[in-house]
Amino acid sequence: MLPKWFDDWNAKNPTDVYRPAILVGVVGAAVVVAGLLVAYGQPWPTQSLQTGPRGTGMHVPDFVAVAARPDPTVAAYVSPPPVEPAPGEPTAGEAYENAEPLLASLPQSQYDRLVGAMREWTGIPDLLAGEENYQTVVARRMIQMTWLLNDAWSGHTNAYADDGTNAGVNCFTCHRGQPVPAGIWFDPGSTVKVMAGWGGVQNRVTMLSQFTSLPSDALQKYLVEGESIKVHDLESRVEGRASDPDYIAWQHTERTFSLMNYFSNSLGVNCVFCHNSRAFYDPGQVTPQWNNAMLAIQMVLEVNNDYLIPLGEVLPAERLGPLGDAPKIACMTCHKGYQRPMGGFDMISDWPELTAEIVAVGN
Repeated sequence: MLPKWFDDWNAKNPTDVYRPAILVGVVGAAVVVAGLLVAYGQPWPTQSLQTGPRGTGMHVPDFVAVAARPDPTVAAYVSPPPVEPAPGEPTAGEAYENAEPLLASLPQSQYDRLVGAMREWTGIPDLLAGEENYQTVVARRMIQMTWLLNDAWSGHTNAYADDGTNAGVNCFTCHRGQPVPAGIWFDPGSTVKVMAGWGGVQNRVTMLSQFTSLPSDALQKYLVEGESIKVHDLESRVEGRASDPDYIAWQHTERTFSLMNYFSNSLGVNCVFCHNSRAFYDPGQVTPQWNNAMLAIQMVLEVNNDYLIPLGEVLPAERLGPLGDAPKIACMTCHKGYQRPMGGFDMISDWPELTAEIVAVGN
């Protein structure tokens, strides 16, 4: 079909025509896809939460399919319907010799409903069964902590309600049916070696640093020791020494980055959820969510220092951290990667026993 000289030349000079053809095909297909995306938009619908002034790019986008996917642990939530005490019904303290003192003023039927739910929520079938079990002491303190969260800190615990009224917390918010909640943490301390000249517990990938080389002590410093975030300005912070306790160095900025990275992963949001990314240093340009986050920091500080850390004297060794400290909470303990814990589900309206001290409820 072709001239002999052409066949001879091809035989002596073989050429791979497939690779260039494949390359041209791939590039061509990419150009076509890019043209379709520009003309019609990406095919997966998104929704955006506006966090700041329009036109500034301050919004948190989510794919609709992802946003509509509920937290898988929500399906395990158990909430028996409220019960109306019968006329003349005895209190729990009158009916049971070993009734939990904090709840003893409840009518017997309400006590049974609450304790049964708490056992389901925590996955501890013998919860509050007797003083000989350390879990009874822990549960007692957790009841008091829940009262605190739903009463004194309702500004935060109700901030994520679907209807803007009630969300609250109960045992399931953290435990999700497990005796030890996911998202607790322990002080890394000397279990992570520090760099020379800087005690930021840095450059060792740990869970507390979100598996980055950022400092691993951010939760300990900000959510237990109460260190203040003081890096919101335009200073270079390179002249002083990081080891000087009175100087806020650039290493403290990296510790702040570590905390912010933890916040982001805990809630599934980005920086502009709380900040105007063009002016992180300007407190006048933060969003309402920033105020809620600052409230949460103070709430977690109180819970860790007044309710959880003292339990280190009660918990068995296997429940303690590598340094012997008690487990502590932070954002991930409740949020589990979602902006609203339990999707903003109302956790408290059916459980008034957990909204304030039981003396007020029982009477």
